[in-house]
Amino acid sequence: MAHLRSSRRLALAVPAVLSLTATLGFLPSAASAAAPAGPAVPAARAADGPTLSYVVNTRKDHRTIESVRRAITRAGGTVVTSYDAIGVIVAHSADPGFAQALRAVPGVDSAGATRTAPLPTESTTDQGTPKALTAGEISAVRAADGQDPLEPLQWDLPAIKADRAHEKTLGSPDVTVAVIDTGVDDTHPDIAPNFDRAASVNCVSGKPDTTDGAWRPSASESPHGTHVAGEIAAARNGVGITGVAPGVKVAGIKVGTPGGFFYTEAVVCGFVWAAEHHVDVTNNSYYTDPWYFNCTTDPDQKALVTAVRRASGYAERKGAVNVAAAGNERYDLASDAITDPVSPNDGTPSSRVIDPHECYDIPTQLPGVVTVSATGAKGLKSSFSNYGLGVVDVAAPGGDNTAYQTPAPPATSGQILGPLPGGKWGYMSGTSMATPHVAAVAALIKSTHPHAPAAAVKALLYAEATATPCTDPYDINGDGKVDAVCEGSRNRNGFYGWGLVDALAAVTR
Repeated sequence: MAHLRSSRRLALAVPAVLSLTATLGFLPSAASAAAPAGPAVPAARAADGPTLSYVVNTRKDHRTIESVRRAITRAGGTVVTSYDAIGVIVAHSADPGFAQALRAVPGVDSAGATRTAPLPTESTTDQGTPKALTAGEISAVRAADGQDPLEPLQWDLPAIKADRAHEKTLGSPDVTVAVIDTGVDDTHPDIAPNFDRAASVNCVSGKPDTTDGAWRPSASESPHGTHVAGEIAAARNGVGITGVAPGVKVAGIKVGTPGGFFYTEAVVCGFVWAAEHHVDVTNNSYYTDPWYFNCTTDPDQKALVTAVRRASGYAERKGAVNVAAAGNERYDLASDAITDPVSPNDGTPSSRVIDPHECYDIPTQLPGVVTVSATGAKGLKSSFSNYGLGVVDVAAPGGDNTAYQTPAPPATSGQILGPLPGGKWGYMSGTSMATPHVAAVAALIKSTHPHAPAAAVKALLYAEATATPCTDPYDINGDGKVDAVCEGSRNRNGFYGWGLVDALAAVTR
């Protein structure tokens, strides 16, 4: 799936992506009439388009929110839910002029469709499932005393000194990391001991579904969230792998549709749920569909940026450190122009050139979010990882093509090993895999400094990172051509930000 920041094959393959449309336009409503009460809004007309989902961003006072809810109904829309604490209303409508009509309502800051395809949306871009380790591969691993059986294959743990950190502490069970993703299989033996059911939920519709087990992926859905959760907090229990923070709790907040899309209403729900359930860290290894970059010059995309920014900011104000993947397209996110060929990924794509200073990958480029690039087994920026001076905050192991960055034995793959649904384990790579390493180190910092606010945890995360100088020249495949240019100093640059995260420093300083 284009929006997931991982490759789900044993050999790293960054798939070619198709072009998608540049902008989303709506026809104005053909009919209007004075509303009988409250703000003026065009009267509802017969639905003549596909039913879409919308976010309507309002002022945050109760009177305004109630007035706008009534205006949504008069405009022919249906209110799905309302997040009053941040002034975001989720609504459905089949009127192509719905968003334009709502923007004229007093108290509405912005409104926009969260998708281009009608409800429900099904993806056809699934990249497949990672191959699980065979029984023979598992039995061939020789673990040392005190290691979990598959830990020798985890080159990523010593890369950030997590193995040494575990000699000090495994992290606190009072700390919870929420995996905002495709769902988490909490029955997996590596995840079950540390799973926080109370902080888990299904947010796919944009409204919390607290049915028991609703946070789990179905057999046909992506294993992505389960893999991420295990990288963070797989228990040290004599089974499988060891997480970076194997003593903390992990929660599953499912926001990916069965078809594989992460829409704004689901992401907003996820952040708000995390905020109101006292989560300490959120892991965000995705971009919010259908736009890779949301341009604030477009009224619909601007509304999506506003909604997710309000939700992520709310989570941070409630104490959560939000960590997000930089992406896998080799983009320089600090450049003046980027060609985006994948938006909208649920509709008709066409290539567009965007200005990354006014078009944002969300939540990755939102204020306050920790943005993570990926490194491989040799400590170099992964071949696929996005980068950018002033955009990337820290780096962490996300894997790479084994031919480019080969790990030292006994590890055999340059990718990241983690759990798969159904009690299995397999390899994945991407900035999706780097991000949980950072989320877990943040959880270790929170374990060490339990009263530290989110800003202090982030400050320690950056200060304790291992400064990593630019790779110059960067010719990752050895063909004699420079593949990317790193800018900045040893202490902060576009490839590694403040440096490679340090789990040992997180538990000793």
